[in-house]
Amino acid sequence: MASSSPSSPSPARGLSLRDLVHPVVAGLISVIVNYGGTFILVFQAAKVAGLSPELTASWVWSISIGVGVTGLILSWATREPIITAWSTPAAAFLVTALATTSYPEAIGAYLISAAAFVALGLSGWFERVIRLIPPGVAAGLLAGILLQFGVKAFGGMSIDPGLAGLLIVAYVLLKRLTARYAVVGILALGLAYLLIQDRVDLSGLSLTLAAPVFTMPAFSLNALLSVALPLFLITLTGQYMPGMLVLRNDGFKTSANPIVTLTGLGSLVMAPFGSHAFNVAAITAAICTGREAHEDPSRRWIAGVAAGLFYILIGVFGVTLAAVFMALPATFITTLAGLALLGTIGGSLASAMADPKSREASLITFLAAAANITLFGIGGAFWGLVIGLLAYGALNGRWPGAGARQPAGAPASAPAGAPRA
Repeated sequence: MASSSPSSPSPARGLSLRDLVHPVVAGLISVIVNYGGTFILVFQAAKVAGLSPELTASWVWSISIGVGVTGLILSWATREPIITAWSTPAAAFLVTALATTSYPEAIGAYLISAAAFVALGLSGWFERVIRLIPPGVAAGLLAGILLQFGVKAFGGMSIDPGLAGLLIVAYVLLKRLTARYAVVGILALGLAYLLIQDRVDLSGLSLTLAAPVFTMPAFSLNALLSVALPLFLITLTGQYMPGMLVLRNDGFKTSANPIVTLTGLGSLVMAPFGSHAFNVAAITAAICTGREAHEDPSRRWIAGVAAGLFYILIGVFGVTLAAVFMALPATFITTLAGLALLGTIGGSLASAMADPKSREASLITFLAAAANITLFGIGGAFWGLVIGLLAYGALNGRWPGAGARQPAGAPASAPAGAPRA
């Protein structure tokens, strides 16, 4: 699982408290955004499936522990911020799919999908595809995916002007006075504001340990075609592809093969306890891979370890702690996420526009991804990439990867503007 990243840390340098603060907070914010922003889909899918509270708690336990352990291992082993997460598009898909599929058959479909990801990682095919994507197109895709989060940061002014306005003003002032602590500051200030206004009710909070419940899988052709296959394709195109491009955009070069293999194995182990697919994260990963996590890229892996530990802690207590994050106001989640991603959005746009030869194709990719096209059940990240690659081929007279290739084993060059240690 060795990394060829230019940002690999020097073993001689020790970690100070100052090195820990920013990446740990970045890891915490990514976890808050994940639970507060999308985890409700898991509860909706569980309700549609008619799951008991015990089976629902087991789903929360299995996916949180699985995501935490795989992210922690990958980040520690590679010394890069490898953030893993559950597949949000897949959770949205399951809200409808579980209405017509029995729970044991769904578990069987989860197992088949996970096994397919293990095979994909071992084959090395996915890594070869990732390396063919031009840096400008990749940067345009990332900027387009994240654009809606930047817009929502300011859109909250229409819904909750007091909270959103406080976070935005505080962010700008802190950027001016102490840029390194801007994100840390708005997280602390926002939570304090909510507690003072009594908008986060912790009175009924009781920490109850979650208990995993094993479900014997069942296999059927119907579940294979209607759940396993869509689950695999949705997770591959909607999560793994943009997730790897997030890492590449910020200059991290770890191969996709061990990431896909380990997350696939994790999904395989946790599926009988209710977990659907988990994978490398995209949007929440960007909070941990950019400069806001740490000025020194070689210290950002700490954010991945921190996020993993937070996920494990939440998983141990199952629904209890997850419900706390879900109780946070939506405006707080969207504004916090958008402001934390501003640096990544700006850097991605700069990288996308840096090369005049690929600028127009990168712009097309950015706009197509921002449009969030959905066709045949496949989300906007995939279609943005397809449209961008077609534009690149048409405008440059060749397909990506058709030119000169690097010697085997040579590290790929980082995108323009990518941080280096």
